Amino acid sequence: MTTAEPLGAVRERVLATLRQDIIAGLLRPGDRLVERELADRFGVSRVPVREAIRALVAEGFVLFETPRRTVVRRLTPADVNELFELREALEVYAAGLAAARADRDSLAELAELLDHAATATRTRDAERITDINTRFHDRVLAMAGNSLLISVMEPVEGRLRWLNRRNEQWPRLLDEHRALYEAIASGDAERARASALAHVRANHRATFRRLFGEDMPLP
Repeated sequence: MTTAEPLGAVRERVLATLRQDIIAGLLRPGDRLVERELADRFGVSRVPVREAIRALVAEGFVLFETPRRTVVRRLTPADVNELFELREALEVYAAGLAAARADRDSLAELAELLDHAATATRTRDAERITDINTRFHDRVLAMAGNSLLISVMEPVEGRLRWLNRRNEQWPRLLDEHRALYEAIASGDAERARASALAHVRANHRATFRRLFGEDMPLP
């Protein structure tokens, strides 16, 4: 006898797949999410699909254009700027803490991620690069040793990954992450903050240009 998959597990499976489809660009801004079609795709009832869509709305990936029409959100310049402003404030602070608190094991984990990133960059594996780069930043946050900082980042982490996927200057990203690693490994908090700031701002400019075809306006 086959045990039925719990409703909560079905919802999480649908949610994770749709979220990844949006991040990877398989579902593009403006694409419509239709409950019936998605239920058929996943072979489930419409209930977990409806709950997954509501979760995506809360995470900022999709929106209700009308009560009966749900679409993938089109990011505006203001959306992008606000997300990067938040990232700048939190990740720069985290880098300084990580430099002060890093130990040998956590630095070894960062170095290993950089090795994997280098391999993925050589093969131009976009999904692998995005995953490793996300894990690199997650590791820096963990090294900061501030659980409140992590909890503040969690609600926007998916949208930041969505944005980061748009930046395909992969060799440059790898170089910036190597510089950030070296700064953190030096134990110099000021150097780590400066490296993180330069990295976030470069990513901000590149992503803005990729999404909107123009340079980011000066403040």
